[in-house]
Amino acid sequence: MFVEGTLRWQVTEDCPWDLLVALAVRDLAGLAGVAQPSLPALDPAVTPALQSRGAAPARRPVRQGGTPSAGRSTPGEDPLATQWQAWFELVADRLRRPAAPLLHPPHFEAFDRAIELQDAVIAHYEAAADWAAARHAEYAEVSAATHARRAADIVDVVREREHELRRQAGYFRLDLDVLPLAEKGAWIVGPHTVVVSATLRDDSQAFRAWLRPLVTALV
Repeated sequence: MFVEGTLRWQVTEDCPWDLLVALAVRDLAGLAGVAQPSLPALDPAVTPALQSRGAAPARRPVRQGGTPSAGRSTPGEDPLATQWQAWFELVADRLRRPAAPLLHPPHFEAFDRAIELQDAVIAHYEAAADWAAARHAEYAEVSAATHARRAADIVDVVREREHELRRQAGYFRLDLDVLPLAEKGAWIVGPHTVVVSATLRDDSQAFRAWLRPLVTALV
């Protein structure tokens, strides 16, 4: 993760391992296109572990929401989709994300009150964790190699706005979760958090064009 900004404003960027695991479990459990938020497919796609004979079956598409600790659901809700959405909301938000690791194999006690999600994590953790580790390593390598350019993408846009307004930027915070998604774009997932596809973040011109109206709204 890197942080860019001043005492007045801050933009953070990361490719969180636990968020990658959550999305990999989403796909392996058959929740892609069903769970909220409706983020694009992963690229490269995550494949099941060879020894996943006990993996949970594919889920029937049902679109609902909830909290990680809520094992109950009202009629028409899919408990797994409900529990997964709440897990995603927790790990996607930089301000809410637990400081200590949430996932502790083999029992994943953090999901003791979300049984359907606990079963899915137990079934798919090995494949999800291996995929997430590879993607996080790829992001770390690219981010380190292009750090100066990526920082300039953010700082230059804010300074352009400050020059336009003839004043310094006021307080704002923006957290970017850079993820390997099949579609190029950005998706708001929290009050200060935006998921950005790796393809958009790697395209300096396109990223700056996307960031400018957002900074205009924030500054």
